Amino acid sequence: MLPSASLTPPANPLLRWLGNTLYRKHHLFLFLLLTPPLLWFGVVYLGSLFALLWQSFYTFDSFSMSVSPDLTLENYRSLIDAANFDIILRTLSMAIAVTLACALIAFPIAYYMTRYGSSAEKGFFYIAVMLPMWASYIVKTYAWTVILSQQGILYWCINHLGLTAALNHILQIPVIGGNTLATSNLGRFMVFTYIWLPFMILPIQAALERVPANLLQASADLGAKPAQTFRHVLLPLVFPGVVAGSIFTFSLTLGDYIIPQLIGPSGLYIGTMVYTMQGSVGNMPLAAAFTVVPIVLIFIYLALAKRAGAFDAL
Repeated sequence: MLPSASLTPPANPLLRWLGNTLYRKHHLFLFLLLTPPLLWFGVVYLGSLFALLWQSFYTFDSFSMSVSPDLTLENYRSLIDAANFDIILRTLSMAIAVTLACALIAFPIAYYMTRYGSSAEKGFFYIAVMLPMWASYIVKTYAWTVILSQQGILYWCINHLGLTAALNHILQIPVIGGNTLATSNLGRFMVFTYIWLPFMILPIQAALERVPANLLQASADLGAKPAQTFRHVLLPLVFPGVVAGSIFTFSLTLGDYIIPQLIGPSGLYIGTMVYTMQGSVGNMPLAAAFTVVPIVLIFIYLALAKRAGAFDAL
C-alpha cells in the first residue's frame, strides 16, 4: 500500500525563517507590530495637532481679516481678557458641575446593578445604560430641545404635579435660570448630564464588581454603621472608578460645542468659540489658542486621575 501523500505543502523556507526570527526576537516583532499605528498616530494626529498649535502664534489682522505667519503671543494674552476668560470659566464650571452630578446619579445605579440586581435586572440595566449610546448624539440633543420646550413633556409633567411656581422660582436664579428650561443653564446642565451619564455608570460598575462582598460584611460584623462602611471601606475602593468615569464626563463636556448652541442661554463655550473663530470669523490663531486651554486642563486632570489610580479602573 502506497503511503498517503501529505495534504499540507511544505512550509516556505523564507516564511519559516521569518517566523523563527520573530519568535526569538520579541522586540523586533513588537516594533513591527506597533510601527503602523504609531506612524498614523504620530503623523496624522500629533502632526495635525502640532500644526494647529503652531498657528496659535500667528498674527490675525482684524482689518483685512487675514492671517500672517508673523509669530506673536498676543493670542494667548487675549485669553485672559474679561470676555474670553469668562468663556473659559463658564465652560470649566459646567464641566465640573456635570461631572459631580453624573457621579452622584451613577453611583446608586451602579451599586444596585452590582449588589442587588438579579441576572435579568442586570441585563435590563445594561441595555438601559447602553441603548442611549446607540442613538445619534445630534438626534438626542434635538430631542431634548423638544422635551425642554414649554409645550414639551417635561413642562406637562410639572404642570400636572403643581410644581410650575417652584420651577419659575428656580428659573429666576441668575446663574442657572432663564426664560424657560430650554433657554436656561439648568436645561443645558440636564442635557449634558443625560448625554454623558453612561460614561460614568460603566466605570463605577466595573469598580464595584471588583470589591469583594465579604469586605462589606466584615465591616458590618465589626460594628461599623452603613455610612461608616461606605465612607471608610467602599468609597476608597471604588473611588478610582469614579475618577475614571469623570475623565470622560469632564473632557467631553469641556470640548462640546453642539449642546451649547442648541440649548441654554446665549454665551459661548470653548468649543463654540473655537467653531466661531475658525468657521465664521476666520481667526484661526485665536481659535488655535483656545484649543490649548482644554488640552492643558485635561492634561492636569489626567495627571491627578493617574495619582488617584483611575487608569487601573478603566
